[in-house]
Amino acid sequence: MSLKEQGPELSVGEVARRAGVPVSTLHFYEAQGLIESWRTRGNQRRYPRSVLRLIAIIRIAQRVGIPLAVIRERLAALPAGRPVTAQDWSALSANWRSDLDRRIALLTRLRDQLDGCIGCGCLSIADCPLRNPDDRAATIGPGARIADI
Repeated sequence: MSLKEQGPELSVGEVARRAGVPVSTLHFYEAQGLIESWRTRGNQRRYPRSVLRLIAIIRIAQRVGIPLAVIRERLAALPAGRPVTAQDWSALSANWRSDLDRRIALLTRLRDQLDGCIGCGCLSIADCPLRNPDDRAATIGPGARIADI
């Protein structure tokens, strides 16, 4: 099914108004490969009505901190040529939930360890028994890698 066959077509202004985003956001999403449009003979963008649900999904994912590259990758895995379904959303959200759970656990651990670092006073990453026991960071290479330990 082509984009044009996915239901009534909407102009860029209509999509922006109904989705609650600026037109520039639609152009950005399109440039990033997150949404698609087609052009009329007068060179005006047109979108299928189903793009509204897709924009809602993108905005929700962005709001919880999912990077656009991950959003694009996951949306690309959906079947092409049809609107996003409730089942699609369930699969996306379950996948993102596990990502978010890992990030929450990491941030909680960092927050809790930060209190200990402030109280310790050593201010030495190489010698810090909490953040870098036995200087493990030295074995994984240069750069900011403490959060990965």
